[in-house]
Amino acid sequence: MLPIEHTTAGVAIVSLTANPSKPRGGVVVLDSWLIAEIATTLDAVIAQRPNGIVLRSASERVFVAGADLAEIDVLDDAALHQYLQRGSDAFARFFTAPCATVALVHKAALGGGLEVAMHCDGIVGVLPGPTDKPWRIGLPECGLGICPGWGGTQMLPSRIDPATAISQTATGLTNSVSALPAGLFDVSVAAGEDAMQVALDWLLAHPRTSPRSQPNAINAENGSTILDALTASRTAIAPTDAAAAVIDCVEVGVRSGWKAALVAERSHLVSLRSTPVAREKLAQFLNPAR
Repeated sequence: MLPIEHTTAGVAIVSLTANPSKPRGGVVVLDSWLIAEIATTLDAVIAQRPNGIVLRSASERVFVAGADLAEIDVLDDAALHQYLQRGSDAFARFFTAPCATVALVHKAALGGGLEVAMHCDGIVGVLPGPTDKPWRIGLPECGLGICPGWGGTQMLPSRIDPATAISQTATGLTNSVSALPAGLFDVSVAAGEDAMQVALDWLLAHPRTSPRSQPNAINAENGSTILDALTASRTAIAPTDAAAAVIDCVEVGVRSGWKAALVAERSHLVSLRSTPVAREKLAQFLNPAR
């Protein structure tokens, strides 16, 4: 299991760690090992009926760098569908838990890293200090010719301006942590402040005692606003296969809901990764020296 700490107030603190068989210099990557560890650890934590859960990263270099694209790339289509489903099932524990959850993001959170954070009720983000190089936050998948596969198309438009979210997701544009769109972090913490205490205070101020059916994502209340943003921004988005997939997933989310949108994301990702554009971009990403 992943490391778990408990506060005197009954809050469980779960730390994401690098796969011990693939240490990657301490960089945390969402691979099949970590997905399984998240599921097992959250099951054990939830069984103890905590008053809240904080998700943090043990890495000093990133929160989570994203999914393990090398691992994904060797899977056949059926295995990739199963891999993505296992991820969604594991991350769902953050919103189906009968207590509030918050992610403490202290460094880069890209792709699946941002998606797992957005599955929590809240996100507390740490800002860089004056001598720190700003890190990146966002969903870069479309820049590689693929698309998000764990709900990113549904959650980001519900946290920030929908038109901005759709455009950035469809192009793979990420943001510097020093210039984030409003709403991505529920609370921002200056360097040097006690970020963990801020996260604990957020949980205290946002209690929850029953499971949720989905995270903060496209729903009946914001659906029409997000659909209007999609309609208005269509012509501004370059017509790529990956962008078309994002647009379709947003439409599915508005019309058919969270679970249907996850199915659409998985289907598009599996299909897109075999396109010539994705093959070329993934080859460059996985073999940069070539």
